Amino acid sequence: MLSSAAISIGLPLLLFVIMLGLGLSLRVDDFSSVISRPKPLFIGLFCQIFIMPAICFGLVYISNLPPSIAVGMMLLAASPGGSSAVLFTHLGKGDVALSLCLVAITSLLTMISIPVVANLSLEAFFGDTKPVTVEFYHVLQIFCIAIVPVMTGIFIHNRFPDLANRLERPVKTLATVFLAFVILVALISEWRIVVEWGPVVGFTVVVFSVISLAVGYYVPRAFKVGRRQAIALALAIGLHNAALVMTLALSEYMLNEPEMAIPPALYGVTAYIVCGAFVWLLNKGKVLPEDGARSKP
Repeated sequence: MLSSAAISIGLPLLLFVIMLGLGLSLRVDDFSSVISRPKPLFIGLFCQIFIMPAICFGLVYISNLPPSIAVGMMLLAASPGGSSAVLFTHLGKGDVALSLCLVAITSLLTMISIPVVANLSLEAFFGDTKPVTVEFYHVLQIFCIAIVPVMTGIFIHNRFPDLANRLERPVKTLATVFLAFVILVALISEWRIVVEWGPVVGFTVVVFSVISLAVGYYVPRAFKVGRRQAIALALAIGLHNAALVMTLALSEYMLNEPEMAIPPALYGVTAYIVCGAFVWLLNKGKVLPEDGARSKP
């Protein structure tokens, strides 16, 4: 279930480089816009922290999953957006600055939200609790991979704009290749889990992934949030940090329950595929056309 050293070290390093490239297309003004008009951010936080755990609880209850699997699903619902959500947002032409802000804030709130949801879920499905905490270094890892390189790219964009413009196109190409590579690696590295647990848990995980995207897009749109912002929120909410949940489930110092890692392991495969398809359809104009435009036939 654990990735090889090449995957666990190589992929974060590659993602670090790509996140640096994303920063090259951003300006300080982009973040000023998010802060000065925070409604989309607040709506995204509400969806991530309250709506998704509530929906997930109903989903696992209806699915009648084993207790350990149900808790694993709830941990997944309470987890923050993954750093790769920013990459998907860039490829889907969403608001990258908003995505980055949501990932950063939910990562910080994880130190509170995951223990609360985990302990309530353990009480609901097992009848007892094992106190769960999230160590600060887990949050720090997310910041090192997602936030630091993007801020470095923004600095380069503001100090050396010509260099940033030259690098932007090759970085976007690299990002597309990386997306395909991540999906392939996820399938290969977790193939045994896909085969063994796919029929039992896979359907629930896919449904949860699709619902996450739908909630992240349509709830903001119902409150008159713009399309680019809604795309960013959909992908930040639709790509939870499965690696963090697996760490919590497998660590002997935390939950030490391997079965709880099965939902995030399957999610790590299916969510990339679902969100990758969503981004592809966005770019083809097949779904969610521009405001006032019609989708292509």
